[in-house]
Amino acid sequence: MKSIDLNCDMGESFGAWTMGDDAAIMPLITSANVAAGFHAGDPGTIRDTVRLAVAHGVAIGAHPSLPDLAGFGRRVMKVTPREAYDLVVYQAGAVAAFARAAGAALHHVKAHGALYNMAATDDALADAIAGAVKDLGGGVLLYGLSGSAMIGAAQRHGVRAIGEVFADRTYQADGTLTPRGRPGAMITDEAQSVAQVLSMVGEGRVRSVDGVDVPIRAETLCLHGDQPGAVAFAKALRGALAERGIEVKVAG
Repeated sequence: MKSIDLNCDMGESFGAWTMGDDAAIMPLITSANVAAGFHAGDPGTIRDTVRLAVAHGVAIGAHPSLPDLAGFGRRVMKVTPREAYDLVVYQAGAVAAFARAAGAALHHVKAHGALYNMAATDDALADAIAGAVKDLGGGVLLYGLSGSAMIGAAQRHGVRAIGEVFADRTYQADGTLTPRGRPGAMITDEAQSVAQVLSMVGEGRVRSVDGVDVPIRAETLCLHGDQPGAVAFAKALRGALAERGIEVKVAG
């Protein structure tokens, strides 16, 4: 039976600012990527999100970012590999501590936003992130863009890599995500999202914005919790996957 992990970026509220509907979407997913404070989130939000994940049996992941609260971590910043390593260890360590306090453990690390996209094509940054995940210990997994530099870096460092695909983002012909600033980068139509997911999970390919079919390995499927309609998307995807006998379960 084919299976897929369903992950979501969560815990992105901060202070008086509320982002996403974590309580509604948590029962529908198998892995949560918890914002660690540099692009969104704060200590109380991390605590609450981790406890919510534990209550629903959802795997806990850290979602480290560039230090960019104002830009939600989506602006490119020039960082060295050493700085990238430190950013990941620092932020993932915080989420791991809250997980331990809740009687759980850190399951995976998934970089956020610009850091994720930069490391997808930059071997040095990818190696730094993979090295950080290895040094966290405990067999923590690395979620990275399927087919990207992050997957190769994880293999070099002896870290288990999980190839990630996206339900609500379009792709370029080289397998990278369409930059958010370009038209059509986000998928807002449920039917389009479901069709793309079924192609990736069921057939191992995705149609790029250029009309090219790109081979892809789907091990975990991402939904963005900050997107309008995320809960409806999750329900639609779960239903479509179930109809085709594709099991939704945590990666690893």
